Amino acid sequence: MQISLDGYVTPGKGSANFNWDAEVRNYCLENTNGVESILLGRNTANDFIQYWASVAANPADPNIEFGKRLTEIPKIVFSRKLKNSKWNNSRLAKGNIAEEINKLKKQKGKDMLVYGGSSFVSTLLKHKLVDDVYLLLNPVAFSDGLTIFKQRTNLKLVNATTFSCGTVVLHYQPL
Repeated sequence: MQISLDGYVTPGKGSANFNWDAEVRNYCLENTNGVESILLGRNTANDFIQYWASVAANPADPNIEFGKRLTEIPKIVFSRKLKNSKWNNSRLAKGNIAEEINKLKKQKGKDMLVYGGSSFVSTLLKHKLVDDVYLLLNPVAFSDGLTIFKQRTNLKLVNATTFSCGTVVLHYQPL
């Protein structure tokens, strides 16, 4: 998750404008190696899937390689409201989030990567369904917005990686 210094993943108003440069882009691309599926909440899927498909289709976009990778990885969208998936390369998970995630975790295969949104990730953390947390800490403070930490969450730092643009990746494991 991209996150501000004061703990918000999205500001109260407007776009996040997080720091991305070639180093961060490459890190995020490498982070998708070994990923079998991307998990998304319904609200995030609406924007995420369409946005990255448009990036993947634009040869002039500096994030084209990352966009192509995100577009090719199958998505699992969690929604109790939708009857069918309206996105390419995706399927719905309609049941109880904890039960659905635990079923997925029992299957053989590669890793799953969660790309949000904030309430979806918060629910996963609440039910202790996340094995690793990667926070891309950006040198900005919003003072208001959405957070993934809606309850106390104890984490153990595994690694920290700094980038020249000022963004730091903090890799944690929940306790």
